[in-house]
Amino acid sequence: MNTVAVLKLTLHHGIVGYLAGFQSGKNILVFTDSFRSDQQRPTLSLLTSSLYPQVDKILEKTYVTHQRLHPLLSNLLPEGALRELIAQILKVHIDNEFQLLAALGHDLPGALIATPLDPEEIPDEIKFKLQISNPDQILKQEIRTDNKFSLAGVQMKFSMKAKDGHFTLARATESSLLGDWIIKTPSSRHAFAPLNEYSMMTLAKMVGIDVPEIRLVDMALLQDLPPLNLPQEQYAFAIKRFDRQSTANTTELIHIEDFAQIFGAYPHQKYSTTNYEQIGKIIYLYSDNKIFDIQQFASRLLINILLANGDAHLKNWSMIYQDKRTPRLSPAYDILMTSVYIENELHFALNLAKNKDWYLAEMKHFEQWAEKVGVPWRVIEKQLHAIMDKARSVWPALLLDLPMISVHKEKLREHWKKLHPDFQILTDD
Repeated sequence: MNTVAVLKLTLHHGIVGYLAGFQSGKNILVFTDSFRSDQQRPTLSLLTSSLYPQVDKILEKTYVTHQRLHPLLSNLLPEGALRELIAQILKVHIDNEFQLLAALGHDLPGALIATPLDPEEIPDEIKFKLQISNPDQILKQEIRTDNKFSLAGVQMKFSMKAKDGHFTLARATESSLLGDWIIKTPSSRHAFAPLNEYSMMTLAKMVGIDVPEIRLVDMALLQDLPPLNLPQEQYAFAIKRFDRQSTANTTELIHIEDFAQIFGAYPHQKYSTTNYEQIGKIIYLYSDNKIFDIQQFASRLLINILLANGDAHLKNWSMIYQDKRTPRLSPAYDILMTSVYIENELHFALNLAKNKDWYLAEMKHFEQWAEKVGVPWRVIEKQLHAIMDKARSVWPALLLDLPMISVHKEKLREHWKKLHPDFQILTDD
């Protein structure tokens, strides 16, 4: 018998759909009629928003995949070492995304919650939609979800709760204990990555990039971490979760989605599916504050060139739905100098006006980008010149006091000197 388990998908306490996972590896996703017909429904994705022209067809369709989930859900799951660690704890195959989502579904990125259902909890019409013909094939769910969370991405990181100067691993079964900080531990592959990211995010913030609260946290202050083979470095990097709003008694979930979800791309396609023009078009077309957000996006593109960040792929850009419906560009995250870890790295993650080489990038590429996006160049040009003026005036001195290790600082100064004159930053040494 091809047994099946079912997850209920909820957003802000309302049911949006159901997901079936069959023993054969087949997965089926359906949206509910009530979610589809609700004209005031919260935004699960731009693709399910009333703003999107094809929304009715998208919500009516039944989505069948094998092992891998639909990109909307697959992109909620971790990659790399964190995924391996969680799969090992759960005793499931690393590619069994249904089982991963079932276990992690109470503390996902954003506000979507995936809850395992017992057979008697599944409505008959949903059984029909999910192609469940025999009630006996439905498995009773016994998945433990305590101390489990999901953070998309490759790097080892943990959702933690700040309390009394310490950080404790989140407990997904209690809303008051959901993680409101992301903690990135030292990396065995990338030396002093926490110091790198903290320093680069600080430089970005100093020139007007919207950055969440960040900290360097002594590793001794992190509690309940699983056994990890970490280098002997003192600090972890901490960034406040902008998809969580904590009060004294509870934590509110704020919905977000990354651009891999928006484009329907899987994580392994995050470098190849699209370009910065297409991302810009979506921001400019759908954002509730399109001028501010497109200026922020252009500014962050420039920052990634200035800071030699070659990893600003689809998953490192997100939209946030602060009021549960209206899209805005989220605060910045995952800005670090990647070139210190990748020998001879010369490229940013996606094409900008058909160029990927940051040493060939100049202001004209941004003008071509603005033309393709459809935003007036004067709106972008003014912003980029302001960024450059500020960076040239404050970064060289500020870098001296930042915790980034000396060899990385020197590589950043060398990078600044090799950029096109439009973007060069000269230092005294």
